Amino acid sequence: MNLNRNIMILPKKRKCLNQVVCMMVCMISLPLFSAAQLVNNGATIVTTPGTYLVLEDLSFLNNGVFDQTAGTVMFRGGTQTSVAGSTTPTFYSLNLNKPGSTLQLHTAIIIRNELQFTNGLLQLNTHNIILDHAALLNGETETSHITSNTGGYVEITKVLDVPSADDPGNLGAAITSSQNLGLVTIRRNHRSQTNGTGTGKSILRHFEIIPGNNTALNATLRFKYLDAELNGLDENLLTVWKRGSTGTWTNLGRTSNSTAANYVELAGISDLARFTLSIPGNALPLVWGSFNTQCFSGQVRLSWKTEKEYNTVSFIIRRSTNGRDWSVIATLPAAGNSNTALTYTYADQQSLQGTSYYQVQQQDIDGIQTFSPVLINKCGIEDGLKVYPNPVKRSCWISIQSATGGEIMMQLYDTKGALVLQRRETIQSGNSQLQLHLDHLTPGSYSLVVTQADKKIKVARIEKY
Repeated sequence: MNLNRNIMILPKKRKCLNQVVCMMVCMISLPLFSAAQLVNNGATIVTTPGTYLVLEDLSFLNNGVFDQTAGTVMFRGGTQTSVAGSTTPTFYSLNLNKPGSTLQLHTAIIIRNELQFTNGLLQLNTHNIILDHAALLNGETETSHITSNTGGYVEITKVLDVPSADDPGNLGAAITSSQNLGLVTIRRNHRSQTNGTGTGKSILRHFEIIPGNNTALNATLRFKYLDAELNGLDENLLTVWKRGSTGTWTNLGRTSNSTAANYVELAGISDLARFTLSIPGNALPLVWGSFNTQCFSGQVRLSWKTEKEYNTVSFIIRRSTNGRDWSVIATLPAAGNSNTALTYTYADQQSLQGTSYYQVQQQDIDGIQTFSPVLINKCGIEDGLKVYPNPVKRSCWISIQSATGGEIMMQLYDTKGALVLQRRETIQSGNSQLQLHLDHLTPGSYSLVVTQADKKIKVARIEKY
């Protein structure tokens, strides 16, 4: 099928304002579109120079042959859409123009010429983008770029013979060396890496650089990044970290950097491997798990779980009548170092009447403090479900007040009714609080359905931004 004009594919329910375009769309018989999708079931779609195939709020499901050698496909509109199907599509030029929205991959894609970012995010969603040796990413900005916390990468393979600040594919890894590196594969991934202590975090970008020649390179790497990828790290302290063959990360420092131009540069690199940016000594001292408060015999029993501890010293239990003014009521020793889940308990024998607030403060060996969420307790309260903070950006706490304990099922649905997250947990009676990570989800409204052991169902709305 040859598309040799500018054709706009519109959703089925939208009114077509251009009758000529509508007639042209109706004449396309092999690809079908329904349920806001352009579906190619076995056809061969060929586009010619000057062609613009514009998918306005439409997803693309490719089960046939889509192999562009010319023309542009533009994903446009404010609705989240996707690229999926049983066959990998090859785009000559792909343009993303989705203000405030996302194009999500459910299959790998190939780019021959360019991937142009005008507006919106492209979420890898564990899938890969493969660039031809001369293809480029163009126009990535803080609000329009590639992202994914669940895996997937963008890759290019190219010969680098005595490169001088060469940045293949515009991926953001500019390499200089007096050596012929041969055929070099560069993969850019967007998941946080752990630092040299086995915990900690990196920015949301790392490069895997695999050259044909990888000895005595004396190379310089300029590592570029976006502020949106800082992952809470201090930009002024970023240094280059390298992962060795054993999986251990080493802080190599930096030769120069610019927070205005968003890069960190390192010279004198003997061999290339996996690199990311992090800061010295950013090991997370503690990973919180779940929390619970329970009323019994005029006391309030507190319990909390840690998933991982590093150099922890103590837990300080604080109590308040209003959630603002706090008093220390106890101090418990911490494990110090642990890679397994640990549970701590404390019974407040002089609990306050009515509503009381509790918080656990952890202190590590370096004096760094972390705080639990505020635990709200009121004996005799009815069953309930709350989410905070809400709206949520990355993670939230689920507060479940229940007269009975046991196994629960948490299920999260998007606005289309699709199940996007499912998790089983065991809670105690009383007020249990569980952390829910939503980094991998796109902004929008979600419904949380919690089914308890006694088959009671609680529902809460979560807004992700």
